[in-house]
Amino acid sequence: MNKELIVRSSSDAVDFALLKDGKLIELHHETKDEDTGFNVGDIYIAKIRKPVPGLNAAFVNIGFEKDAFLHYHDLGPNLSSMLKYIKLVSAGKIKDFNLKNYPFEPEIDKDGAIVDVLSANQSVLVQIVKEPISTKGPRISSELSLAGRYVVLVPFSDRVSVSQKIESKEEKERLKKLVQSIKPKGFGVIVRTVAEGKKVAELDRDLQNLLDKWIAMCKRIPTAHHPSKVLGELNKASSILRDIFNDSFSGIHIDDEDLFYHTKDYLQEIAPSKVSIVKHYQSKELPLFEKYNIERQIKTSFGRTVSMSKGAYLIIEHTEALHVIDVNSGNRSNKATNQEDTALEVNLIAAAEIARQLRLRDMGGIIVVDFIDMQNPENRKTLYDFLKEEMSDDKAKHKILPPSKFGLIQITRQRVRPEVHIKTNEDNPNENGEIEAPILVIDKISADLERIIKEHKSVVLNTHPFVAAYLTKGFPSIRSKWLFEHKKWVKIIPRDAYTYLEYHFFDATGKEIK
Repeated sequence: MNKELIVRSSSDAVDFALLKDGKLIELHHETKDEDTGFNVGDIYIAKIRKPVPGLNAAFVNIGFEKDAFLHYHDLGPNLSSMLKYIKLVSAGKIKDFNLKNYPFEPEIDKDGAIVDVLSANQSVLVQIVKEPISTKGPRISSELSLAGRYVVLVPFSDRVSVSQKIESKEEKERLKKLVQSIKPKGFGVIVRTVAEGKKVAELDRDLQNLLDKWIAMCKRIPTAHHPSKVLGELNKASSILRDIFNDSFSGIHIDDEDLFYHTKDYLQEIAPSKVSIVKHYQSKELPLFEKYNIERQIKTSFGRTVSMSKGAYLIIEHTEALHVIDVNSGNRSNKATNQEDTALEVNLIAAAEIARQLRLRDMGGIIVVDFIDMQNPENRKTLYDFLKEEMSDDKAKHKILPPSKFGLIQITRQRVRPEVHIKTNEDNPNENGEIEAPILVIDKISADLERIIKEHKSVVLNTHPFVAAYLTKGFPSIRSKWLFEHKKWVKIIPRDAYTYLEYHFFDATGKEIK
């Protein structure tokens, strides 16, 4: 498995595409104007607008048009320690920010009331845990955490915990003892999965970097406007690398010189042996996203209908909090001996594509998937286990329920930022309205051809002259590739009367093949 990160920069935004074996699995967009939005992980010095006893929550002014929402359960047990600390730092009474000599206040009652601990106009440090979505403001927490490559630093805590994804008990115990011996007093530490097998020097360096960030942030508080950002997340390229980078990465391609050097410097910190995979893409002939076939994949992946191999396809419908995905086998012939085998084959193809779509579109909330019905309990278990395995790389918190009596699989997936929506239809060149992206017609023709060519000795394709020229130009042309793949020659006839995306297949007698 090879992973590549492709970074395209323009004057006002940066796009990040994550490829797995050449296939697009994640797409991120970041505007260069930092004041236009919030990133998960940003820390603000904010003002309590008003506590709301009925919700046991408070609305907080962090500088967004809509107030952020802070629930009592997101305050953290050591809120009192943090509030007193902010007051003393703002007044200039604390100069040493490392917390080792700072006395903690008693923890707040975990089932208490918001009005007992917060009041209007009070200053509080908060962290974005959910970006503004639709009409809602950001969701925030006052239980702060600073994420590093191997560890997460938690101020006003003494707890050390290790990622549950590390399976070895011995390794968990080793990491816990190591971190307890090096962690700064007054801070808790969460050990991340990528710390498995790492030496104490690497963990200590990561911890010191995070402690330096904390101290730099605290130095800003006395002069900071309330509300304002006091600690920003890494830029998107660095945060992606911090969270998912591993030895399976084979290339990082960036078309912006400044971002190229910045990424190279960051990789030098976290993985010096892999710095050479960062490349500065400078070709003027072919844009970066087209070079790696990303534009094509975007157009084929974000519509209501998503085509898969062997004629199968998904239909994806959305509401505010619910997504419904319908799996269809399509009109296809298959080598499988019975309907059950066909259903299992299509469902497994669909499960892999659904796992990809959830990450690609960053779909969250409740997702209901209507797979093709299967009678065999073993097949249903195979599908369920396969879907769990395909989603194991997904960093968003998620839960997958076993198939219901109706064959539906329900998934809940954490939503921390708005879902990615990309318009794939284009203006119709012949008349008013919109049509599917023309680039999709070649994929549709190829899929239909794969379905029908097995049952016909001779196949003739009639299509618009532009499409006919595209299919036959160059060597090897698309038609030549069909010959190698299917061992049959496809005759192509240009038809002036056809609309741009119209095509029809005919057999040797001139009868149309549906």
